[in-house]
Amino acid sequence: MARRRGILAQIQRAHAQQVRAQQRAQTAYVRQQQAMHRAAEQAMKAAQRAAVADERERKRLYLEARAAEVAADNADLQAHLEELEGLLQATLTVDDHVDLARLKKPFRFAPFDPGHLGVPLPPPDWRRFEPPAPTGLSKMFGQSKHEQQLAAARSQYQFAQAQHAAVETDRQRRVAAANGQYQQQRQQAEAELAATNAEIDRFTAAFQAGEPEAVVDYFGMVLSNSVYPDDFPQNYRLAYVPESCQLVVEYELPPLEVVPPVREYRYVKTRDEVTSSARTAKEIKERYTSVVTQVTLRTLHELFEADRGGLVETIAFNGVVDTTDPRTGQGVRPCLITVRTTREQYGVLNLAKVDPAACLQHLSASVSKRPEALAPVRPVLEFDMVDKRFIDEVDVLADLDERPNLLKLTPSEFEALIQNLFTRMGLDTKQTRPSRDGGVDCVAFDHRPIFGGKVVIQAKRYRHTVDVSAVRDLFGTLQNEGASKGILVTTSGYGPASYEFASGKPLELIDGSNLLYLLAEHADLKARIDPTELD
Repeated sequence: MARRRGILAQIQRAHAQQVRAQQRAQTAYVRQQQAMHRAAEQAMKAAQRAAVADERERKRLYLEARAAEVAADNADLQAHLEELEGLLQATLTVDDHVDLARLKKPFRFAPFDPGHLGVPLPPPDWRRFEPPAPTGLSKMFGQSKHEQQLAAARSQYQFAQAQHAAVETDRQRRVAAANGQYQQQRQQAEAELAATNAEIDRFTAAFQAGEPEAVVDYFGMVLSNSVYPDDFPQNYRLAYVPESCQLVVEYELPPLEVVPPVREYRYVKTRDEVTSSARTAKEIKERYTSVVTQVTLRTLHELFEADRGGLVETIAFNGVVDTTDPRTGQGVRPCLITVRTTREQYGVLNLAKVDPAACLQHLSASVSKRPEALAPVRPVLEFDMVDKRFIDEVDVLADLDERPNLLKLTPSEFEALIQNLFTRMGLDTKQTRPSRDGGVDCVAFDHRPIFGGKVVIQAKRYRHTVDVSAVRDLFGTLQNEGASKGILVTTSGYGPASYEFASGKPLELIDGSNLLYLLAEHADLKARIDPTELD
């Protein structure tokens, strides 16, 4: 019994130990699972924290990128505005003169290079063919065999020499052919360059002689060399009137859109969008007017500076803009600024310090009051009034030209011509007296309201430049007659002193080219002015 109880006690202890072992194992497993869960939770939280940090970094980088884009756009705006503000100053450090002599190029042509053909093949070397001399017993008993070998070697050597001579002859022939082709190409290139340089010489001589077409081409080169912002059109028309040493310029100005309508860009983080503030209409007008005035002064400066030969004494400048009238949708070319100035007037200006608007007012320029609205001004000289013969038309020989020569008209015929012209132009003309110098004086009345009034007209049938005294006389007559305007017409031209005196006064000077244009346009008369027929 006691033994059985002991056995049962052992079994109970063993079972208890087993249960405790299972409990410990279960507890260890639970703890292991809990640790794994905690590790997974920690890893998940770490990943979430890393994802949040990554998102923050990505968002930070994105915001910096958007802000940088806006800063770059604002920098571009500011750079463009600075470029517009410095249009005049940008040209003052540039020498606008075109040295025509430098357009000529010296003749350079690579020397003749035959390449691999220039290297002759080395001739056959007898040592490569010559059999070795006999030695020992061969020297005593093999002499006959050596003679046979020597004869065969000589035969091979002679054959090799013949082959070499044929190859060398062919090489020299090919070298001569290549050299002949080279000389032909060289002569052609030399002739083409000589023709180009000769044309430059002819152009230079024509320009220095003041031939209108050459003068126009030269100043076209000057203006084409002027560097402007990319959105500037840089289109122009030029004409030269040799009688007055006058260059007429019609220059296309940039449109209003050249001034950025946006004043500043801003990035709104909360909405993730870029907004902009508009430039005021007043500022746009002021900046556009500044562009117009600077381009005008800049063009005048470039043309006068480029003229080292003194061919141009006076420049008539009309600044036009090629755009669309928003009221009609039709294309228009209003003149926004016009000025006529002389070399002497312009030469005293210190363009580095002037205010462009004040400077042009000093030069008696007419500037549009509302350039942003395309309000035009009346040009000091319509470009189309410059006779085509001074631009691109070659006059036919005098004895083959049926157009009347104004210089050969009698005083009465010239008088009738002038009266008829201004009558056709809508004026009520009345002759006063013939002048002693072959001209005619008359008084005309313009019946238009506001712009009309009494007009004094004087015409000079001259071969040479009209003296400034005639312009002064016209102004005196205008004041004595109480007229609102004076017009002086001549078959020749005017000097810079005449234009300077007329500047800012109600005087209009019409030279020979203008007269021919007016006759063709209003009197349906195609005439000419040819002083050579009077010699």
